[in-house]
Amino acid sequence: MDSGWTARTPRANRATMEFWQRFEPAPDAPPHRDATALPMPDGSALRLPLRDYGEVAVTGLILNQASFAVLRRLAAWLAQAVRPLEAEVVCGLPTLGHALAPLVAKALGHPNWVAAGYSRKRWYEDALSVPVSSSTTPGQRRMWLDPRILPRLAGRRVLLVDDVISTGRSALAGLALLRAAGVRPVALGVAMAQGDGWVPSWPSATPVCAAFATPLFRPVPGGWAPDPSTRPVVTLPPATPSVASDFA
Repeated sequence: MDSGWTARTPRANRATMEFWQRFEPAPDAPPHRDATALPMPDGSALRLPLRDYGEVAVTGLILNQASFAVLRRLAAWLAQAVRPLEAEVVCGLPTLGHALAPLVAKALGHPNWVAAGYSRKRWYEDALSVPVSSSTTPGQRRMWLDPRILPRLAGRRVLLVDDVISTGRSALAGLALLRAAGVRPVALGVAMAQGDGWVPSWPSATPVCAAFATPLFRPVPGGWAPDPSTRPVVTLPPATPSVASDFA
């Protein structure tokens, strides 16, 4: 997406907290109005709000507002997608990446994880910080790594984890922060890869893995329809039959 786009006011006829709480039996068909149920790796669907940017609409995912059941399954799918990379430690980006990263680390059998943060402690060093902005947070701030955590990263295969990649700005800042620590991650892992706006600026040497990927949506009579050409090519978990009959 262009960083200058401004989302239109969301429709008020659907409570925000209806989203991200449960899985549904199957995806729905376009045209979509204010939401869409997208296919998941096990054949179920997750309903996401559509954010209207005028020329396009994008799907929204706020992981720290998701139910535990949804969050656990997204983390499990991402762990499946990244497992072949044999990551030894997970570094989670603030803020929403912190909801996902520890669950992915646990699913991979790790004893702990590393959290980058926006809050500076007294002993932090300027050299272990980078400026960052994102499509959902106005303004710019700095992202930090605790210098005392560096031994956990040194010489290890590191997986960088965030909630969503959309414009790629926050994930690129995460790469820069790890680079300042002398680390090149084996991949970026996200719950949702949203559209292809981030692809041109993303370094090809760092693969992107996701629990699921979604295209951008274009205006059509009656609402919005997905534009398949904008669905990003990322590493996804293998498709598996659903193991839950209630989609909770």
